[in-house]
Formats: sequence, structure tokens, C-alpha cells
Amino acid sequence: MRLTGLLLGAAAVVTLAGCGSGGHTESVPPTATGSLERLAAEVKCKPNMQTDADEIRQALCRNGDGRFILATFATDRGQREWINDAKDYGGHYLVGRKWVAVGDGGVVEALRGTLGGDLEEGADHHAHSG
Repeated sequence: MRLTGLLLGAAAVVTLAGCGSGGHTESVPPTATGSLERLAAEVKCKPNMQTDADEIRQALCRNGDGRFILATFATDRGQREWINDAKDYGGHYLVGRKWVAVGDGGVVEALRGTLGGDLEEGADHHAHSG
């Protein structure tokens, strides 16, 4: 799928902050819905659009919590395929209905406090031992 090419650039941005530890156990609000712009407004970021296509809209964002990628999808299947491919590159994922936010663990935890959603982890490339 041609979305895989987008992942390489996205993975580079995601890894700029390294691993973080959240530890936030506050109550999670109901999962947000809406356009990329609406989700970005909720977390107080002005999206820097990277991809604006029918099947995916993807932007780089920055707010007081840090840098992250915010993407919205036309279909549930497209979203799941994107996430499954992206997880090979590691990272922390906040997943909602037809949207995903990707970034450092602390950033994703903070976003969850506003957007709700489910946390998912990518491959842990630091776990290899020899």
C-alpha cells in the first residue's frame, strides 16, 4: 500500500523524542471524533499538513506537551493497516475512531487526557540483548 512510504517520514519524526514514561492514571475522557483540524484544536496545536489525500490526512503538531503526528483516515481498515505498518518502527500510539496520534510516551499520555482513545505500543527496538 502506498501509505507505507508515508510511514518512513512519520517514524523519523516520532523517534525524535526517545522513550518517555507516562505514569498518568487519571480518568480518560470519551474518545474524541472529528476532522484533523478539530482534533488539533482540542489539543491546542496548529497542524502542519504533510499529507492531504482522500484516504489519509497527516500533520505534524506541536503543543505544550511536545511534538507528535496526528493522522485521520477515511476507513477503519486504512487506519489499522497504517498502524500495523507503523508499529514496526516503534513509538507510542493513541488510537481513536479513524484517527491516531503518534509521539513520545509522555506526549501521547498527555494527549489522551484530552482526546481519550486507546494506547498502543510499537516495536521496542531497545529491548534487544546480546
